[in-house]
Amino acid sequence: MKQSIGAKPLAFPTPAWVVGTYDMNGKPNAMTVAWAGICCSNPPCISVSLRKATYSYAGIVENKAFTVSIPSEVFVREADYFGIASRKDENKFECASLTPVRSELVPAPYVGEFPVVLECKLLHSLEVGLHTMFVGEIMDIKAEEYVLDENGNPDIERIKPVIYGTGNKSYYSIGRNLGKAFYIGKMS
Repeated sequence: MKQSIGAKPLAFPTPAWVVGTYDMNGKPNAMTVAWAGICCSNPPCISVSLRKATYSYAGIVENKAFTVSIPSEVFVREADYFGIASRKDENKFECASLTPVRSELVPAPYVGEFPVVLECKLLHSLEVGLHTMFVGEIMDIKAEEYVLDENGNPDIERIKPVIYGTGNKSYYSIGRNLGKAFYIGKMS
């Protein structure tokens, strides 16, 4: 029998994405977020939700753009660090020994070492309680060749993305393939 546990920000899985922005002085910044996901197919869009108190919030508002770098498992420590530290206090890229790469399409940096990046221009923002949800149109996706499948698409098993467990505040890796979407449900 199911038990009521109350209204909480719990959904499974949630990503551990690193949002890249430039600050008001043009310095690269990055912040790990979990309140994020695809929000539209056409045009392709994602949403990320940040508190106004974060340093990255001002960078998105100022530049009307952001990137999302998707870390692989080997960068879980760096991804966690990007969510702990503030650019107000330190150069996160330098401290994490990672490379900020200037997007060619939007005024925002991404993490050079992470296998997949989404370059987004800001379309909308919506105040939702403590957070502001930023909707970004995906202008391009860049992926390392080693994570691409035979059709040229990023393969989740090759990316090995980090997943955040909201309930116990822990990081996880992906599991095994359970079947093809839009196919397995047709089997009798």
